[in-house]
Amino acid sequence: MNIKEAADRLGISTRAIRFYEEKGLISPVKQTSNGYRTYTENDIWRLQTIAALREIGMSLQDITQALGEIDQGNQQRLEEYLELQQAVMYAQWVELKRMLDTTQHMIDLNRQDGPLDVSHLHDLADSARRLREARQNWHDRWNYDMQAAIHDQRVQAANGHLPGQTTSNVSIDSGPGAMQATVESDREGEPDHNVDEVRSQKNSRTAHRPNSNTTYPEDAGLRSEDLGVGVDAVPFNIYDNYDGALEQTASWISPVPGEKGLDIGTGTGNLAGKLLERGAAMTAIDQSREMLRTCRTKYPEMHVKLGNFLALPFADQSFDFVVSSFAFHHLSPDQQQLALHEMQRVLTARGRICLTDLMFADAAHRHTYIQQAEAAGREDQLQTIRERHFPLLDGLCVSLEDAGYVTKHIRHNALLHTLLAVPLR
Repeated sequence: MNIKEAADRLGISTRAIRFYEEKGLISPVKQTSNGYRTYTENDIWRLQTIAALREIGMSLQDITQALGEIDQGNQQRLEEYLELQQAVMYAQWVELKRMLDTTQHMIDLNRQDGPLDVSHLHDLADSARRLREARQNWHDRWNYDMQAAIHDQRVQAANGHLPGQTTSNVSIDSGPGAMQATVESDREGEPDHNVDEVRSQKNSRTAHRPNSNTTYPEDAGLRSEDLGVGVDAVPFNIYDNYDGALEQTASWISPVPGEKGLDIGTGTGNLAGKLLERGAAMTAIDQSREMLRTCRTKYPEMHVKLGNFLALPFADQSFDFVVSSFAFHHLSPDQQQLALHEMQRVLTARGRICLTDLMFADAAHRHTYIQQAEAAGREDQLQTIRERHFPLLDGLCVSLEDAGYVTKHIRHNALLHTLLAVPLR
């Protein structure tokens, strides 16, 4: 068929078809006698595909790459491009939803009795702007696509335990601001996420005291050499006690078979895999395509998807629990708050959250830790702290409790904590 017939059949303009040809997306055969283009059924199918990808907002560059994957029969790579576009649309939807909420808040303020204080509107708009910028400014500074092939080997090579500790008997001292807990006290197969149990543990233990005079490391029962800032300290190791921390996370979540779980920043799927083994229906997301490919190879039955903390590509109330390990600290403080909101959005009313990551117990802990690292000349610790955003555990607890959760936490070493949040009934 000629270009007009092709345009009529597809419901697009001849100008659009010529544009796609100029961009190299289609190459119709030209008749030798007059040079007119002839469009075959394959050209029509290709134009339909281009129109469909354009309809969901995909850029011409991404369409070109997607068509290349289609030509090579690479279904998985095509799916990745579609998931990436879906993630973009979810990000736009999340931003629009926040704008709607902000507008409604402005309407509510305007309806209040008495004279309107316009400064409230300005403050609200300014807050919305900062959150929007926080959502847009995240980027992968560590190039995890390049690290994916050797990630598991690096983690296992680095994974060690503090002197005198094993993952079966990690305990936390009862000093100010610490939570008494023992890993071996969690019984296999028995759910540990009942809200009454978490509440009773909080009533009988000091889970966190934002205003306490907590000092570290001495009052927490860890020696300065355990912190890795002593004269004889070994090089700083982000993944110290990695396996024990993941086991703790899985134990505290203790999924009922068939429960739907989401692992954010899954990497190669090590935490999600432990929950999968316990009967959960796991979905794992990461912003790294290569990490997800490795995860998919290790766990073919797991649902993996491109995405990130700040715009989870899922509908509201999609999961029974959300977990994340060794990823939350890649977000800035503002982004961490956005991530908590997103987790709550995709959780059911009784959904729980469990975060395992490097955190400072509170501001005093961070101050002491940095002081000791500076005194010992440990540039590796200081560089890591500068590059990442280790959250304050007490601040996370307050944020989650303000949102209607009860929390408990355990410390695996000087910085590594697991935090569980269960919603109040």
